[in-house]
Amino acid sequence: MVSAWATANHVSLGQVVTDAKSNEITAIPKLLEIVEVSGSLVTIDAQGCQQDIAQKIVDQGADYCLAVKRNQPTLHDSIEDFFVAQQESNFKRAKVHRHETHEKGHGREESRSYYICPVNDEIITRDRWSNLRAIGMTINIVKQGGNETSEVRYYILSKYLSGKRFAEAVRGHWGIENSLHWQLDVTFGEDQSRIRKGHADANFSLLRRTSLSLLKNNKTAKVGVKNKRLKCGWGDDYRMEVLLGR
Repeated sequence: MVSAWATANHVSLGQVVTDAKSNEITAIPKLLEIVEVSGSLVTIDAQGCQQDIAQKIVDQGADYCLAVKRNQPTLHDSIEDFFVAQQESNFKRAKVHRHETHEKGHGREESRSYYICPVNDEIITRDRWSNLRAIGMTINIVKQGGNETSEVRYYILSKYLSGKRFAEAVRGHWGIENSLHWQLDVTFGEDQSRIRKGHADANFSLLRRTSLSLLKNNKTAKVGVKNKRLKCGWGDDYRMEVLLGR
């Protein structure tokens, strides 16, 4: 199942079931056809970093921010080489927007650094990507229990964003894991569901996502999604508030 998630509104905009002999690469273009994305910034993980998908997003009047991994080796290596060289000179030879965040809590310290630069001649295969305007890098360093781990990720974008906006786009994308997938699993028990017959699994998946969006956007009850579900079962008045979006 491939879902479109509105980060700002916490709403599931649509979903497409992946065929048994298919994968996300074929499902994403179908999803883009049924969702209005014009004027928005579409973020997709490395599985969706495909030239046809980038073209589809641009054709629909939107911008993209696509994660780049080893499934695009030439592109990945040229972006990596560029940022390694620029870091050595502290970006003296390149225009860059930066942003940093530092968070502490529960014995864990996390620092995130974001860099975004206009695309240049050093990026091999740049001409194959529709409207490619910028490349980005994030560095995530976590210190916990005397250990330190780090992770570096790379991105291509059709728009040269500010450092802060780039950071919001990257972090907002991974918010789908907590705001959608985790909730569907823990609160609605989706991973444990054994509904398989006909189109029932897709239909129930749609109902769960719709219910989650309604519950998340209800602000009258200051409790979590699980307790909101219980309140809906306990009282007609609250259930109508959720269904009517009050």
